[in-house]
Amino acid sequence: MNLKTRENKGKKEKADRKKNDKRRALFIIGIMAACLIGLIGGGISLYFIFERQGEAKEAALLEVKEQEKAKEEEEAEKEEEEQQGRLFDAFIEAGLNVFEAIRKRPPSVELEKGKEETFLNVESCLIDSKTSKVVLKASSDAIPVSDDKYYYLFAIRSYEDSIAEDAVPIIEEYKNINVEFKFPRHFTGTESGVFRKFVVAVKQGEKYVAVSNPQYITNPEAVAKYKSNGDKPASKKGLLIDPGKLVTAELDDLGVKHAAYNIPVSRILGESTNAVYPTINYAYNGKGYAFNGQVMSEYDLVFSTLTNKGIDISVIILNDVSSAYPQMIHPLARSGIGGAPYYAFNGTDESGTEYLAAVGAFLAERYSGTANGRGLVSNWIIGNEINARKEWNYMEYVVLQDYVKEYVEAYRIFYNAIKSINGACNIYISLDQQWNRDISGSKNYDAKDVLDEFNRQIKEEGNIDWGLAMHPYNVPLTSVRIWESSKYVKNSPDTPMVTMANIDVVTDYMQQEDFLTKEGEVRSVILSELGYTSLQGEEMQAAAIVYAYEIAESNPHIDSILFSRQTDALEEMVQGLSLGLNNADGSHKYAYNVFKYMDTESADIYTSFAKSIIGISEWP
Repeated sequence: MNLKTRENKGKKEKADRKKNDKRRALFIIGIMAACLIGLIGGGISLYFIFERQGEAKEAALLEVKEQEKAKEEEEAEKEEEEQQGRLFDAFIEAGLNVFEAIRKRPPSVELEKGKEETFLNVESCLIDSKTSKVVLKASSDAIPVSDDKYYYLFAIRSYEDSIAEDAVPIIEEYKNINVEFKFPRHFTGTESGVFRKFVVAVKQGEKYVAVSNPQYITNPEAVAKYKSNGDKPASKKGLLIDPGKLVTAELDDLGVKHAAYNIPVSRILGESTNAVYPTINYAYNGKGYAFNGQVMSEYDLVFSTLTNKGIDISVIILNDVSSAYPQMIHPLARSGIGGAPYYAFNGTDESGTEYLAAVGAFLAERYSGTANGRGLVSNWIIGNEINARKEWNYMEYVVLQDYVKEYVEAYRIFYNAIKSINGACNIYISLDQQWNRDISGSKNYDAKDVLDEFNRQIKEEGNIDWGLAMHPYNVPLTSVRIWESSKYVKNSPDTPMVTMANIDVVTDYMQQEDFLTKEGEVRSVILSELGYTSLQGEEMQAAAIVYAYEIAESNPHIDSILFSRQTDALEEMVQGLSLGLNNADGSHKYAYNVFKYMDTESADIYTSFAKSIIGISEWP
């Protein structure tokens, strides 16, 4: 093959290869285009598929929501129907209750003439310490007929017996068989509210008619700033102390655990004349009072010394005469001024009651046992042997009920004043050994009768935690032979006299239900004064002291026994009563050591001695 032919053949093969390459390229492009078109078509298809699926999902969700909404509407409709049913049932029940209440409603009754004050029973009159409000609760079996639908509560003064015509009620409440009044404790603007009596009344004919007996607040201690009464002494042994021996070691040597001391009010009232001990100005219930700073400094020393020795203190508040303070003396006692050492307190008018309250509050606050260093007085005795009207609590003779009423009003003022300052203090009524003499024509009163009437009147106007301070001296006073039989001393409640031989008559009497405290406990009983003369022999005096102490120690209802006295008193000696453990010159009698050891581990020596003197082998 020639060259030209080969060239032509080469060109042809080359042209064929290009043509084939072009065909392959077009084929590949065609395939790629087809794939691309397929992909685009598939994507478009997928898009439409997903879109349709989303629409379906939204439609499904919408349908679910519509179903839930329909269900909620159905449930709400059902709840509304049930609520209407409940309301209807409640309406029917309320209606039935109203009909039942009307059916059971206590009858409205007319007040019985002359017995109006007994219609409503006051169950309690107490200070709520959390709210500082007074809460009075009362009840009755019916509802009294009156001009309107209200009960009205009045606060009358302690010396008032009825509601004054111009009195204004402090609060009103709807009448019902149970009623409760709540009102601020300081409704008077001061603390004087604790001395008021509260009376419930209704309105009839435009006048107020009392339908309850007057009632005092019975827990003044609820507002007390102090609540201290010291530690309970380890022994019942006590003594009327000699202030001249106060700073000596004698009280410690004797082991005295209880001490008695007198405060005549004339000594403490008034201005001081000593610049070193200036007048003490005391504000109480919006008024000012003056107390003698020099005299009070004496009591400060006595009570702080006794307190520091761990001795429990009993103070007797005595109403002697002071021309500058006639309002302290009861009006029915003023005619006898000068004829007796002590007089009935005046609780009959505003001036008298205000002074009694101020004295009580001042003393309680000053001797509250705080860090002021003046000491703690735990026990306050109001007056001395008040059944002995002529001798120790003078007032013109009146019937027993009236006599006790005058004392109760004064006692209650002291009680509320002291308790509202120091809530832990004990406050006592004082009686002597003349228990049930029942002497015809006597112008004094028997202790038992006074005790019965005192308890009745206190309970009638609101029971409180009063205590009894007895003076079981022997009969006669100059006798020391307690153990010997006597027609005046019997072991029964009708005994004419009470001595240490039958003191259990008193404590048994106090265990009667009618005499118990609100908590059902036996009231505190202290033997605040008794003594035995040494004029029949010092050993006999000592034996009597041991005998008396053993009786008191074995009686669980006697809290203390205070012997009179530490040192002989000249005014008593002339009456044949040398009652001291010491002679007037300060020297010790035989009874000194007996008293010292009779409550110690060495007591057997002295009790055996006393038994031999008495002629017994065992204590009764």
